[in-house]
Amino acid sequence: MAGDGPSSSVWAAVKAALADGILTFAWVFCASTLRASTHAIGTYLGLLAVPFAPILLTTTLVAFLVFVFTLIGSALGGAVFNPTALASFYAAGLGDNSLFSMSLRFPAQALGAVGGVLAIMEYMPPQYKHMLGGPTVRVDMHTGAVAEGILTFIISFAVLCIVVKGPRNRIFKTWMLAIATVALVIAGGSYTGPAMNPANAFGWAYVDNRHNTWEQFYVYWICPFIGAILAAWIFRAFFPPPAKEKKA
Repeated sequence: MAGDGPSSSVWAAVKAALADGILTFAWVFCASTLRASTHAIGTYLGLLAVPFAPILLTTTLVAFLVFVFTLIGSALGGAVFNPTALASFYAAGLGDNSLFSMSLRFPAQALGAVGGVLAIMEYMPPQYKHMLGGPTVRVDMHTGAVAEGILTFIISFAVLCIVVKGPRNRIFKTWMLAIATVALVIAGGSYTGPAMNPANAFGWAYVDNRHNTWEQFYVYWICPFIGAILAAWIFRAFFPPPAKEKKA
C-alpha cells in the first residue's frame, strides 16, 4: 500500500510531534496555575488554615487536570506532555514509538513548554504572578541531579504500574496518579523543585535564560531520562511486553 511507505511514517511522526507540542503548551499553562488556584479556592472556602486541606485541594486539582489531559491526549492520537513518559514507555516495550519519532517529539514538547510559560506569564492576573515559577536546584548540583533522577524513577515506575497494571476505573486510576505526583513534588521540593518533566523545566529555564547551562542539562534532562529508563527496564523485567506477531 502507498500509505505504508517511509513517507507515511515520517508524516505520522510529524503529526505526533505537533500534537505533543500543543498538549505540552496547554499542560504547562494550566499546571502553572495550580499554586494560585489552590490559594484562591482555599481562601474562598476558608480552607487554607485547615490541616492538610491545601494538599488535598491541590491533589484534587491535579487529578482533574490529569483526567482532562488524558482525554485530550487520546483525542490527539496519543499525545504526551512529558519526554520521560515517552522514553519510559518505549524502554518498557509499550506503544509504537521509534527513536525517529521521539527525536521529533522531544523538541516539540520543549517548544510547547516554552510557549506555555510565556503565555501564563502574560495572562496570569498580577496579584498571582509572584506564585509563578519553575523548578530550581536548591542543593548542590550533584545532589540535585541524583534527587531528580530518583524522583523521576519513582514517578515513571508508578505511572507504568498504574496505567498498565492498575485499576480499570479511570477515575480511580487518575486519583492514584495525582496522589503519586503531589507526594513526589512535596518530597522533592527542597531539592530541585522538582520537575520530573524535562520539557517543563526547559520552559521555565528558557524564560530565565538558564536553558543552555550544564546544570539544566545534567539535572533536568540526563538524570531524569536515566531514572525513567531504569524504571522501565525494571517494570519490563517483571511484566514483559506481549510478543509481537511477525507479518508474513
